Amino acid sequence: MNKKINVVLDTSIVVSAFWSANGNPANIVKMFPEEITPHINDLILSEYKEVLNRSKFNFSEEKKEAFFAKINEYGKQYIPKESTIPLPDEDDRIFYDTAKESGSILITGNTKHFPNEAFVMTPAQFINMYDYNKT
Repeated sequence: MNKKINVVLDTSIVVSAFWSANGNPANIVKMFPEEITPHINDLILSEYKEVLNRSKFNFSEEKKEAFFAKINEYGKQYIPKESTIPLPDEDDRIFYDTAKESGSILITGNTKHFPNEAFVMTPAQFINMYDYNKT
């Protein structure tokens, strides 16, 4: 697959990637900038920072700095209009709206927080789709 895939990474994916260097979330984060382009904006970055800085996680400053340097350099800024679709958690709206409007795939570990739409995928679904399209 030569074309990069546009994605929006829900915070659960970023946290899982930090938590374990193995597994689909970490593999997805490792895919950028070569294979995926994360769509970001100030609200998404702010959510990442707030969650990654929670003391219960105790993630290293170096690892966080490296992640933010990379995502700021290679991520594509996209500011969506706010939708009115009902969501169980309003904090998830920015991820949904950014993905839907930018034509990106929303990768989340919490699919129940989002409408059942083809662009909303679990990490496993994304990896399977990616591997299928690579061949």
